[in-house]
Parts: sequence; C-alpha cells; structure tokens
Amino acid sequence: MPSPYRALFAAPGSKGFSAAGFLGRIPVSMMGIGVVTMVSQLTGRYGLAGALSATVALAAAVAGPQVSRLVDQYGQRRVLRPATLISLTAAAVLLCAAHYGWPDWVLFAACAGVGCVPSVGAMIRARWAALYRGTPQLHTAYSFESVVDEVCFIFGPIISIGLSTAWFPEAGPLLAACFLAVGVFWLTAQRATEPEPHPREHRGGGTALRSRGLQVLVATFAATGAIFGAVDVVTVAFADEEGTRPPRASSSRCTRPAPAWRAWSSVCCTSPGRRNAGGCWACVPWP
Repeated sequence: MPSPYRALFAAPGSKGFSAAGFLGRIPVSMMGIGVVTMVSQLTGRYGLAGALSATVALAAAVAGPQVSRLVDQYGQRRVLRPATLISLTAAAVLLCAAHYGWPDWVLFAACAGVGCVPSVGAMIRARWAALYRGTPQLHTAYSFESVVDEVCFIFGPIISIGLSTAWFPEAGPLLAACFLAVGVFWLTAQRATEPEPHPREHRGGGTALRSRGLQVLVATFAATGAIFGAVDVVTVAFADEEGTRPPRASSSRCTRPAPAWRAWSSVCCTSPGRRNAGGCWACVPWP
C-alpha cells in the first residue's frame, strides 16, 4: 500500500469503519440490477423490471437527503439503524411478492421502501472528515473512497447477476440485503469514530436547489443515471434474447469496466464534461 494510504489508516478505528462502509455500499450497485434480473426471470416482463428498478432509484433520490439531514441532527446510529430496518423489511416483502406472484402494486410499494436505504458512502466520508478535517489526509481519504465506490459498482452487479442466474432469481437482491444489514449495523456499532450530531439551524437562505450551479449538476447526473439504468435493463434483455443465461454476467462485465476507467480519468481529466463525453462514446456501439 502506498505510504499516503498507509498513513491514512493509522488513525484508530479507520480500518473498521472503512471495511463496514465497503460492505454497506455494495448493495447500491447490486439491488437495481438484481431486481431487473429477478423480475425478468420470474415474469419475463422487462418493462415491469425496469419500472421497479427505477422506483428504487427514485425513492433513494427522495429519501436519501432526508435520511442524511436526520443523521446530521441526531447522529448516525440513531437514524441509520431504523432506516436500514425499513429498507430490509421492504426487501423481504419484495422477495416474497416476486416469488409468490403478488400484485404489481405490492412490488412497487416494496421497491419504494427499499429506496429508504441510507447513503453509506456519505456516512463514511463524514467519518473521514471528522478525523482529518483541515489536513491533507482528508483529500487522500476522499480519493480512496472514490476508488472504493467504483470497485463496488464494478463487482456488485457481477455478483448479483451471477448469483441470480446460477442459484435462484432472488439470490442477488437477497445477498444485497444481507450486505446492507451487516455493513450498516457494523458501522453504527463503532461509536468512537461517529461524528457528533449538529442540531438543526433555522436559516432564511432558501433551498439549495435554487442554486443555478446545482441545477446544472442535477440535470447532468439525472441524464447520466438514465444511461446507467438503461444499460442494466438492456444487457439483461439482450442476453435473454440470445437464449442463454451466462451472457448476462459477461455482458455486465463488459459494461462495468467503464466506471473503472472513469475513476482513473478523474485523476487525469478533472473536467466532468470530458468524462461524460467518454461515457457517451462507450454507448455508441450498442445500437
């Protein structure tokens, strides 16, 4: 391990919460594609599978900031555990509903509950900030977390698709739920590195969404997310059209090196426009 990262993990508790954060983050990349694979195998309805995956993503987009706001006020342990229990309960309902053929509205309601999953990556970064605020090590910590994010997004879908096709359709989302439970409860058990909560401050500045710069970022990442969501459904549908299961995992392997390149390019090319242009070029051969 290079010396900057060796020094980074010299702080007490850093290895523990980093490992817990890794487990807690893998479900983010496993659940969406896992739902697509599971539902498409059980029902053959790719439209429904894509809609359910989108419901998970939209629910996470709505609930994520609210969970993070509550974490700032009350602390990680008091908020993350109840939020995770809601998500796990919803995941259990989703698996049962898919397996036993319950009505579609139950699937959508369960997916909305699954989206209450907390942003574990943000919680880990908050712990790094509490340890190294105002020091050069904080930049190193954030760089390391970016690499961990990309590793999760490369290997998470491979694991999820591989299990769902090799074992049983619900295996991918089931393992994702297990990872979430272990990661979050292990993380929140580490009280020594938990950042102090900050009581809510009433300010009259209005919502941050009024910022022009933030609006541009939201639009950009919404478009980027649409591409990622489409790729998940298209790869599974294309592999099924070929008539065999193994190409599902291999096709996912072909699409997931893109985030790895993106992690490398983030160091070499600081312009988000350049990185997004590279992603567009990667999608050109699909038609």
